[in-house]
Amino acid sequence: QVQLVESGGGLVQTGGSLRLSCAASGRTFSRNAMGWFRQAPGKEREFVAGITWSGGSTIYADSVKGRFTISRNNAERTVYLQMNSLKPEDTAIYYCTADPRGGSSWYASLVWAYWGQGTQVTVSS
Repeated sequence: QVQLVESGGGLVQTGGSLRLSCAASGRTFSRNAMGWFRQAPGKEREFVAGITWSGGSTIYADSVKGRFTISRNNAERTVYLQMNSLKPEDTAIYYCTADPRGGSSWYASLVWAYWGQGTQVTVSS
């Protein structure tokens, strides 16, 4: 079992930066791939970024490539999402997720086993 708690969301102007954190509890944290999704009002939840358990491999949605960076610190049981050059279209609730259960496509939210409660990110124009 893994429990996830996100923090770091807030209100920022276009072009600004935020760093989201996801604190995890549970014995298998260090062996789980982790990810971030987001959901804007009236839209489906969409994949943002993912990272392997070792941190050696990452994947990003095209819409955030070059602007967002996912990282993890297994000793601190924390996953981060550094978001730079933020745009109004990045406004959403951001969710931390863990364990894709061996699914081949991390882009599908149904693949992931554990979810946090989410943190709101609002980018003003």
